[in-house]
Amino acid sequence: MSDRSESEDEGCSKRRVVYVYSPEYIETCDSLSKVPNRASMVHSLIEAYGLLKHMSLVKPQVATIEEMAKFHTDSYLEHLHKISQDGDNDDPQSIDYGLGYDCPVVEGIFDYAAAVGGATLTAAQCLLDQKCEVAINWAGGWHHAKKDEASGFCYVNDAVLGILKLREKYERVLYVDVDLHHGDGVEDAFSFTSKVMTASLHKFSPGFFPGTGDVSDTGLGKGRWYAVNVPLEDGIKDDRYYQVFTRVMQEVRAQFNPEAVVMQLGADTMAGDPMCSFNMTPVGVAKCLQYVLQWQLPALLLGGGGYNLANTARCWTYLTASVLGQTLSSEIPDHEFFTEYGPDYSLEISPSCRPDRNDAKHLDQVISTIKGNLKNVV
Repeated sequence: MSDRSESEDEGCSKRRVVYVYSPEYIETCDSLSKVPNRASMVHSLIEAYGLLKHMSLVKPQVATIEEMAKFHTDSYLEHLHKISQDGDNDDPQSIDYGLGYDCPVVEGIFDYAAAVGGATLTAAQCLLDQKCEVAINWAGGWHHAKKDEASGFCYVNDAVLGILKLREKYERVLYVDVDLHHGDGVEDAFSFTSKVMTASLHKFSPGFFPGTGDVSDTGLGKGRWYAVNVPLEDGIKDDRYYQVFTRVMQEVRAQFNPEAVVMQLGADTMAGDPMCSFNMTPVGVAKCLQYVLQWQLPALLLGGGGYNLANTARCWTYLTASVLGQTLSSEIPDHEFFTEYGPDYSLEISPSCRPDRNDAKHLDQVISTIKGNLKNVV
């Protein structure tokens, strides 16, 4: 972290950061079956490193049905509410709404959705009210949910709700998604508009969820050319990822000229994730994040995937420190979840010994195609 220029350092130390947090919110998020206790592990590590004192903690509001209905359909929200009350897994309608296999019905799932949606709306509102330059909701970033169906562990698309909230003030909002999976729900939500550009870097491979996001997927109607997709293969590491990211984002910014940015920072790209796909570390993701933050636009930061829970906490804690311009010690501090960080009890994540399947020539071609597509943005 010590290789930044002084001017960047100043930018960090002066940066006002809001961190959306309440004990009740963390408890609600912990109950999500796919990532049990993850929210607590992330928060506890951020707290153990002493980062909370450098941020404003803001208690999240719970989203109302009306607020969630800015994107989701009434019928979907009503159904989610109905089955959530008794954890009814047998409702025949559920399958139409994407509820079941990937998105199990558990009691209280509606309250979870409203909590996450509300937290991202709270973060976005802090940016609108100019309480901060950066607002963080690590328990958000559920980018697969569609307006009328749950998908890929996502019951509410808080990223879409956050973007719509920012659109109340900002004419052009950029969405940047560095999760392992394509940000399909967010892209779909804005595929017909030129007011929101979506840019997603992700694994694209036959049979890999959600199966969308090829370089040729560029948006529709008035939104054609306003969706940017960077399909990648297994094994990519920090340096090459950062090169691709900056080459694409430089062009995105030049052509679209956003007024605000929402960034989804799913940690399932990390080495050691059970997805076993990319081979990244928090250092590479932090460089990508810093590249976007140096634009000095209002920025909403969200979590997302991340199924090695300790590595996800390592990643988002490192990113939080990076936003704040703080340097962290390698030794994990003693705290509630300390034993989860064995055997090395270190903040660093080491890349695995796996080959990078990305061919340099092919990546150049993809980037060249994207640059050509972006020339059509008016």
